[in-house]
Amino acid sequence: MLVAFNKPHGVLCQFTDRSAPPRPTLAGFGLPAAVYPAGRLDHDSEGLLLLTDDGALAHRITDPRHKLAKTYLVQVEGAPSPAQLDALRTGVTLNDGPTRPARARLLDTPPALWPRDPPVRVRKTVPDAWLELEIREGRNRQVRRMTAAVGLPTLRLVRIAIGGCALDGIAPGAWREIPMATPFG
Repeated sequence: MLVAFNKPHGVLCQFTDRSAPPRPTLAGFGLPAAVYPAGRLDHDSEGLLLLTDDGALAHRITDPRHKLAKTYLVQVEGAPSPAQLDALRTGVTLNDGPTRPARARLLDTPPALWPRDPPVRVRKTVPDAWLELEIREGRNRQVRRMTAAVGLPTLRLVRIAIGGCALDGIAPGAWREIPMATPFG
């Protein structure tokens, strides 16, 4: 079984939380029994999370050797320059080494997304912009670290696709089963 879930902001990518007070987890969304996340999204990120009961498929989705494309909509603080976009496209050096080149595109208009709770902080004196960013690796908080490295801090991060699976209208907190034949390459 393969499930596509739209993880809301502030939800942990696990089924239990031992912290006090406990934070929202995947357990509160009626997901099918015996599925587990194939990858992660940090607490502050939103969007597509794949869950499966198939260990080999989870490995195929998460193992960096497969270079599976992950696509994000990223709201950044600042107005991206051509040099900043080129840096993302050629790869940036992070504290754990250089990233692979990314596909980065400045969006002309903000994407049509659901409202975030809590809303993103707005500063009248600092512009923001939206990027579409595709990476083929999955380091911890990689997209946030990449945009920060080029001087564009991330304000909102929404994953919209992993390989051949896309969010495609799944509301925050909702999920649907995906045919196992969906391509991952």
